[in-house]
Amino acid sequence: MRNFKFNSQIYLLFVFSVSLIGCASKETKKKEIAEHSAYVSYADDVTFLENYIDVIQLSDASGKAKVAVSAALQGRVMTSSSSSSKGRSYGWINRELFASRDTLEHINVFGGEERFWLGPEGGQYSLFFKKGDEFTLENWYTPKLIDLDAFNIKAKTNNSVVFAKEASLVNYSGFEFNFSIERAVKVLSRNEISSELGLDFSENINCVAYKTTNSLTNSGKVDWNKKTGLLSIWLLGMFNPSPEMTIVIPYIPGNDDTLGVPVNDDYFGKVPAERLIVKENTIYFQGDGNFRSKIGLSPKRAKNILGSYDGVSTTLTLVTYNKPKEITGYVNSKWEIQEKPYAGDVINSYNDGAPEPGKKPLGPFYELETSSPALDLKVGEKETHIQTTYHFEGSPEQLTQISEKLLGVSIEEVVQVFGSKE
Repeated sequence: MRNFKFNSQIYLLFVFSVSLIGCASKETKKKEIAEHSAYVSYADDVTFLENYIDVIQLSDASGKAKVAVSAALQGRVMTSSSSSSKGRSYGWINRELFASRDTLEHINVFGGEERFWLGPEGGQYSLFFKKGDEFTLENWYTPKLIDLDAFNIKAKTNNSVVFAKEASLVNYSGFEFNFSIERAVKVLSRNEISSELGLDFSENINCVAYKTTNSLTNSGKVDWNKKTGLLSIWLLGMFNPSPEMTIVIPYIPGNDDTLGVPVNDDYFGKVPAERLIVKENTIYFQGDGNFRSKIGLSPKRAKNILGSYDGVSTTLTLVTYNKPKEITGYVNSKWEIQEKPYAGDVINSYNDGAPEPGKKPLGPFYELETSSPALDLKVGEKETHIQTTYHFEGSPEQLTQISEKLLGVSIEEVVQVFGSKE
């Protein structure tokens, strides 16, 4: 990464600096949120990024679908567009942090609409806390491997790039993992999008999609097992919020005694009822970037898809992944010594906001996340987690043919859940 200097002292200032919002009226807050969802072009974001990092630009054969990737940030997808360079930029970019040319001690929230991470975050097998430390923010450190380290470029074409990295990490219990990472990013053509999703859609809909194939290989001399801790592949997408952004997650219905609760919503305290609505087959969660909250679905409840719809830009975003059948062991990332360290969630969604009254949010942004199962790899074994992100821009009527088939609801139903913020 170019010209970044290390300065750990500004971390808490960046994350929790005092806001001047104070007791601003609801109308003022609404205006500020709307400004965050204002139109920014793909070309504008890429031009900005090129001042700080090298950007690899991929596209489909038509040149309309564009994806910007950074080797300097772990092969991260920074942003994409469905309408060439002048089209809307879908990824959230932390311009303030880039422009500071600083790197922070605990985490560097550079943004990007799909980043490669590893779990678990908390617990006795955590990768983010040192052995014996209390699970507090002051002791929480994102491993440099998934925060600041560059990945090597292994291969590249016009529509794809493959990254590789040899790595080692020590967990909270003191076990050392030695492993190889391979991460491939590929832009899909319209025909491939139709084939992947099993549907045809209007030629008037602008679309972009990219598939990432993420593999871990145990390159050490010891098998990985549950008693010493396991890793998981964790993919997180940071997107621009909007006053009319609704996250839509279909789930497997059934008895709570058998399947557990439909959604876990106690990551940062209970999510208010007006921000999280659970219907018979679908979970709705606000992604306005105005209230810090997080939800998750267990493997017994999660399907292989989640999405979001923005009523301001009329954009439908979908995320799919290769959810294995009949596997329920997922790492638990809660910040505590856990009774059930392999009872974690497979799907998560995060909505940013002030961590407490009078404090500054990280973004704001919202996130769509998926995880692989806990990886009990023997020496030389490899496992792969595949995720595909799709963006569709069109009229609500055109997008409904996609949302009804894949999410089980119409765009009109999505919009009515929380109502228009106009």
